[in-house]
Amino acid sequence: MPAEATVHEASDDARLVAAVRNGDRSAFDGLYERHARTIHGVLLARVPYGHVDDLVQEVFLAALRKLGSLREPAAFAGWLLAIARNRAADFHRQPHASDEPPEDIPDHGSAWDYCEARAALEAIRSLPEAYRETLILRLVEGMTGPEIAARTGLTPGSVRVNLHRGMKQLREKLGGSSGHE
Repeated sequence: MPAEATVHEASDDARLVAAVRNGDRSAFDGLYERHARTIHGVLLARVPYGHVDDLVQEVFLAALRKLGSLREPAAFAGWLLAIARNRAADFHRQPHASDEPPEDIPDHGSAWDYCEARAALEAIRSLPEAYRETLILRLVEGMTGPEIAARTGLTPGSVRVNLHRGMKQLREKLGGSSGHE
């Protein structure tokens, strides 16, 4: 079933890409809705929280501008991921006034919760890239293993291994600092 879902999603992407190329700008909304969480997670694994939302928008704007250069419309998801990863790399090449989180972070808990969440995010970001992405997509974006596989092009087995190994390393990193164990 996961392989069928991946093929179905790729064909839906191809259909939406074709519609955008034929002038249907609303079809791009479908591509955005389908892939925004994945792009958000990939960027969150690489850049400071306060810059992620802007970069998500930049990635989709770049994709819209470059859509004519996409040779295989069914490969949209992988192409979009490459744009996001490249944009994150570009981000780190540029000077930034502050990498501190913005002051207007929604208040969904106490300052202690925020500090713990920030420490967990920093711990995830210190892991190898393959683990960072899969953990962010699972723990922050709420995707299932099969969804992660479908969106990233990884096999379901690779996603399971990355999640398992990443969680093990994350527990080791947070074990000494969490105070809850």
